[in-house]
Amino acid sequence: MASMSHHRRECPMFRALDLAAFALAASLVPTAASAQQSTHTMHHQMMHRPPKGQTVPTQPGQEAFAAIQEIVAMLEADPRTDWSKVDIDALRSHLVDMNAVMMGATVTEQPIDGGMKFTATGSGPTRDSIRRMVNAHAAAMNGVGNWRYVAAETDDGATLSVLTPEADRAKLHGLGFFGILTVGMHHQQHHLMIARGESPHG
Repeated sequence: MASMSHHRRECPMFRALDLAAFALAASLVPTAASAQQSTHTMHHQMMHRPPKGQTVPTQPGQEAFAAIQEIVAMLEADPRTDWSKVDIDALRSHLVDMNAVMMGATVTEQPIDGGMKFTATGSGPTRDSIRRMVNAHAAAMNGVGNWRYVAAETDDGATLSVLTPEADRAKLHGLGFFGILTVGMHHQQHHLMIARGESPHG
């Protein structure tokens, strides 16, 4: 028996078989680890995947958050995005202005020759938001549809004079100050330009 054992250790054939067995065992180790990792990944995905047929919420819960989320998704999807110029904080500041004006401004109106004059007032940050919003809207919309916009700052806000063709006077009265601020689909494009670090008014 001793000589047979000695012969097994010295025989090249047995030595080759031993090496092959060792190599096979070694190759199975990473395979098993990989299989374990794959199983863990699949389990993780299943844990975060909603059950089949379950409705998933789509609303982010806050309008400014949703607006910024939409813009960020567009920037990420565009390979031309220059991230060194992107300024999401500037977009947030603009959205703060929009909210301050729409919810906090006090507006009076008076008929003028050819249209209406709106006086928007507020205090502190609301006053500053009014000035920025009125000036920006007048610059963007002046001349569109033959409507003329003239903005001027006051001590506590700004005035916006809007002159229209005779046929549009009823529309002007119906829209009022807040409706006029929404006219034109330039806001969404401006949001994207602001986020890209560009000036929406040239």
